[in-house]
Amino acid sequence: MSSAVGGDDGELRRGTIFGFLAYGIWGMFPLYFAALAPAGAWEILAHRILWTLGVCVVVLVAVRDLSWIRPFLANRRLVAGITLAAVLIAANWVIYVLAVLTGRTYEAALGYFLNPIVTVGLGVLVLGERLRRMQWAAVAVGAVASVYLAVAGGVVPWIPLALAFSFGLYGLTKKKVGASLQAMHSLAAETAVLAPVAVVVLVVIGLAGTTTFTGHGGGHTTLLVLTGIVTAVPLLLFAAAARRIPLVTVGLIQFITPVLQLIVGVAVLGEHVTPRLWVGFGIVWLALVLLTVDSLRTAQSNRKILRATASEAPEPCP
Repeated sequence: MSSAVGGDDGELRRGTIFGFLAYGIWGMFPLYFAALAPAGAWEILAHRILWTLGVCVVVLVAVRDLSWIRPFLANRRLVAGITLAAVLIAANWVIYVLAVLTGRTYEAALGYFLNPIVTVGLGVLVLGERLRRMQWAAVAVGAVASVYLAVAGGVVPWIPLALAFSFGLYGLTKKKVGASLQAMHSLAAETAVLAPVAVVVLVVIGLAGTTTFTGHGGGHTTLLVLTGIVTAVPLLLFAAAARRIPLVTVGLIQFITPVLQLIVGVAVLGEHVTPRLWVGFGIVWLALVLLTVDSLRTAQSNRKILRATASEAPEPCP
């Protein structure tokens, strides 16, 4: 743990602010993507990839931070991992935008409520991590929620599950092979991998005559261009927050995003959530309460151990 996390109140305050800003911006994404209509999910994805890459290139060139590229390209394992991460985050982006554009923002919110539970489950299945009792209970309750939603609705809730698993697997991939890259480097590499696909998508849309980039006014064109900044800014804020505040705090702040998504979807975009889905949300929230209580207890226990260890440490020699 860094000294910033350990005791620098100013750094903790800044980190908390950065975290709230990052997750707050992500929570308001439905409003932004709804404003991009009539652009479709694939067109928005392509523009988001290309303009985000443009932002990364401008920043990296401006600060002369290009020396990492050659070592990155020479590391085949890292390139393969970043490529897999890029595919997973692209799938997450397009499914999320599709949910917003089809009036199912509440299902996207459910997906991000499920994400911490999926992440814990992947830690057990893939990384062989051991869970505490309350974590097991949270995973079990989350599984019950998924089964309930499928049975009660008569169909598999594919949007929430696809969002939760794509982002969970993205995080797992980054943990396994991509953690050595800084946030801006990773984002630049991932969007560079996806850029050829984005170009092909825009060419196909253009040939089909369904592009909206130039035919719907300057405001619409500007909003599509700004997807690059809108994507990069919260990621950089999150990276700044993660360096300054404990992981437990990050975990608690992250729930701001799906809460805002749900509020925006229901109260602003006028989406209707059925009683079945509200029950599903309730079950998932129960699982999240279990995870939150467990995280707080563990953090408190760790702090006590650290204090006890510090008090028992021998005095330094004069």
